[in-house]
Amino acid sequence: MFHVKLPGHDAMARQAGENLITRRVQLPRRVVDRPLRQVAKRILMALAVLILTTLIVWIDRDGYHDNANGRVDFLDAVYYATVTLSTTGYGDIVPYSDSARLTNILLVTPLRVLFLIILVGTTLEVLTERTREEWRLNRWKAQLREHTVVIGFGTKGRSAIQTLCARGLSKEQVVVVDPSAKVIEAANAEGFAGVVGDATRSDVLLRAELGRARQIVIATQRDDTAVLVTLTARQLNRGAKIVAAVREEENAPLLRQSGADAVITSASAAGRLLGLSVLSPSAGTVMEDLIQQGSGLDMVERPVKKSEVGRGVRETDDLVVSVLRGHRLLAYDDAKASPLQLTDRLITIVRAGGAPVEGRAR
Repeated sequence: MFHVKLPGHDAMARQAGENLITRRVQLPRRVVDRPLRQVAKRILMALAVLILTTLIVWIDRDGYHDNANGRVDFLDAVYYATVTLSTTGYGDIVPYSDSARLTNILLVTPLRVLFLIILVGTTLEVLTERTREEWRLNRWKAQLREHTVVIGFGTKGRSAIQTLCARGLSKEQVVVVDPSAKVIEAANAEGFAGVVGDATRSDVLLRAELGRARQIVIATQRDDTAVLVTLTARQLNRGAKIVAAVREEENAPLLRQSGADAVITSASAAGRLLGLSVLSPSAGTVMEDLIQQGSGLDMVERPVKKSEVGRGVRETDDLVVSVLRGHRLLAYDDAKASPLQLTDRLITIVRAGGAPVEGRAR
């Protein structure tokens, strides 16, 4: 029996009891200094300003008057520099000579301003960082079009993204959705934008701008979650291509009925590859090479070239496996596959980098 996910239960969670933070977009962070290092720098700068002010007052100490005993020693210079930089200003030590007052105007006052900037630098940086992040998020949303949304960043989701990027998809065009904040942080570290939340909720998918996505990859941990995500995604985007993965083959028809364009049965596919490798290790190696993009042989889909229109399947430059004509997938040896039409698309095997495979029979 197929069990449907109960409301409020996030079936995508990696660990039981993990706190989920919903409806939050995280963009890849830029490299900055560690907080302790930033604080240490500010403390050293503040001490440097304090020492410099103390030296200025000590050098010109004859131009200052202490109401307590009339003279200014080194401790008085440190005390005056401290209360002046902090804008406390008790008035017990004051500059009375023209040179001391001019020094206060030209040197001590700018140092006071610098000291205050250093003290409030952390607050200013936080405000600036928040403003910058808000600006980056707004710009990201405005520029995001025809992108790819990947639901789940586990083994299947990572492998799917690696394959897409190997075929030329930029990292800026990938948005990862996962309920685990730690998983999204890992995606950010690899350069992908992420949304923390339950993908069965429409508001979470809208944060990923799913309504404007070109393709959606659903790689959840459970089949019931994949069904609900597919239903929600198809409702939000009628035209996107949805590819979903399920563990059990019996659940594949339900995914297709929910709106998935293609369904991959991960357990059965892995089992068939294992069986093929047992019967023929070399054949298993070739199949694994075809699946892994960017090395050895690649299986790609491309449109028919104008020079190939009207020719037979075996007369093309590439090793054609199948011909996609409309919604029909024709095998290379199907009599209906030839001659090729301009609207056809070819499933071909090429060497990594796009070079044709040579040495086949004509």
